[in-house]
Parts: sequence; C-alpha cells; structure tokens
Amino acid sequence: MRLLDIGSGLGGPARYFVRHHGCDVTGIDLTEEFVAVARSLSRRLSMEGKVRFQQGSATAMPFPDTSFDAATLIHVGMNIADKRMVFREVRRVLVPGGIFGIYDQMREAPGNLTYPLPWATTRAASFVDEPESYERLLTEAGFEIIWERSYREDALAAFQRQPLPQPGAALPPLGLHVTMGPGIIERGANFL
Repeated sequence: MRLLDIGSGLGGPARYFVRHHGCDVTGIDLTEEFVAVARSLSRRLSMEGKVRFQQGSATAMPFPDTSFDAATLIHVGMNIADKRMVFREVRRVLVPGGIFGIYDQMREAPGNLTYPLPWATTRAASFVDEPESYERLLTEAGFEIIWERSYREDALAAFQRQPLPQPGAALPPLGLHVTMGPGIIERGANFL
C-alpha cells in the first residue's frame, strides 16, 4: 500500500506504518527541520528506502494525481487554516476509493481556548475546528465518511496515567519537552 503521511513531523507514524504494516510510506511536512530529523532517525533505524520524507505544503502537494492508496493526517489539522484545500489535495493524490484517515484535535464545544497550547502559542496560529466542519469539507472534497469516533475520554485517561511535571520540577530525561521545549508543561496544562 502506498501511504501518504501528511504533516509527518519527525516521522514516527510513517515508520510505524512501514514496520508494522509493510506500507510504502511518503511523509510530507512544511518544516524542513522536521524532515531532516525524520530522515536521520529513519537512517539510524535502517529504514532508508522504506520510508521517504520531503518538505512541502499540504495545500499544494508536489505529487501527481492518484499517487497514493491511502493518506493520514495525524495531529496536524489544528495547524492548518485552509482545510478545504488540504482535503481537495488529498482527494487529488489518492486513487479512486482511497482511504483518508484523520486523527486530530477538534473542538467539541464553543468557548475560548487558553494559550499557549501544544500546537500554537497564540490564537492567530491555532485552527482547531469542529467535527461538523471536517465532515462538511471532506464531503465537499468528494470523500464519504465511513467511520468516526471521539477519543476525548481516552486522551483524558492518558493524561491521568502520565501527568505533566509541575512547573519548576526537574524534567525527566525523555518526554515531549525534548522536541517541544520545556514550555510544553504550560502548554500541556492549558490543553488539559
């Protein structure tokens, strides 16, 4: 299966799909530094040739029509203002009947968000949307929604199992702070 990982970041999900499902994966990310790290980690894991990463925009993908059998968007949509264009581009690069899986932060209720959050330091950089908006834009782009589920309760349970360090506390050797900086403590608390 030819899989496109949109907003691939450091490449963890892409490498997972290669290793556990035998997919031929291409990751695309807007941030060149993430692409460089994803390539480096893949080399260290002897996965070069099995997974590729390239810099590019989800709103103007550098791939020919019908290049992929499936695509994923994992924790990326809240960073993209023009979801309509992303969904149109995904529809363009997928084969007819291709699968598009989304796992994203979405708003379940109106109200103000407290910043900074893990994906944005200010409101101007945050594009969290409601599930209904995703459904409408996906349908307009030509997708049929075959399954959806809220993982809100799962996420809250995960936070309870692994609480964030308190402000001022020593950070553990590994954690989100390694890639996102020590500000992740405040961002994570605001997110929760």
